[in-house]
Amino acid sequence: MKLGHRNSLSDISLRLTLWSLAALSIILLMAPTLVVLIVSFTSGFSLKFPPPGYSLRWYEALLEAWQLHFAAWNSIKVAGLTTLLSVVLGVAASLGIARSEKLMARVLDSFFMSPLILPALAFGLASLIFFSQLGVSISLTTLVIGHTVVCIPYVMRTTVAALAQLPATLLESSASLGANRWYSFRRITLPLIAPGVAAGAFIAFMSSFDNVPVSLFLRDARTDMLPIRMWQDLEGKLDVTIAALSGVMIFSTLILMIVMEKLTGMTRRMR
Repeated sequence: MKLGHRNSLSDISLRLTLWSLAALSIILLMAPTLVVLIVSFTSGFSLKFPPPGYSLRWYEALLEAWQLHFAAWNSIKVAGLTTLLSVVLGVAASLGIARSEKLMARVLDSFFMSPLILPALAFGLASLIFFSQLGVSISLTTLVIGHTVVCIPYVMRTTVAALAQLPATLLESSASLGANRWYSFRRITLPLIAPGVAAGAFIAFMSSFDNVPVSLFLRDARTDMLPIRMWQDLEGKLDVTIAALSGVMIFSTLILMIVMEKLTGMTRRMR
């Protein structure tokens, strides 16, 4: 009885410790976001918490912030192109790697996933040096290439997970009925893995849109990116408009995450 009682106390202590650490982690992650949201409704002229009053004035000021509009459009454009390239290349790579048992497939899998391991700042600087050595000037194209390299692993991760759940007998049956590989991919494989591809595309878009390290090295005045512009405005004048913009981005991201979770089961496919 004593041994069982001790084991019970140990289990309770372990669970209590884990729940306490989880609660502390959530608080540390959520508290800055909540502070930014509250400050975005301030009626004052500075980033002060708690705010002296509440108003929508800074959200109204966003309508006239043309520099932020320009940077936001660039970020959306780069993120869209990056997502398109990441989906095409990521799905193609996943189809060649997912079901292969060859050593080369495992090597290529690690190679494609390596951007998630490399420090982002180091990759951004290396990309700048690489393009400079090739004599390629910094432009929208180089920015999209840099973002694509970083975002392909997200598409591959979800696509490979979707392919792992695809019964091989479906493709074998399709082949036995005379369908070629392209027809089988278009009519069987793609519809079944579409939720996984869509989840990867969403993550790739958000990662590109919010990317700072790569954009910091590969952008110029014509390709000013929203995260960089926000950083510069906060560093120079602590503009409260940035808090309002952050609020818009937080709400937009939350809504998009809920929609994607309902449509694709993104959380389940990332496990």
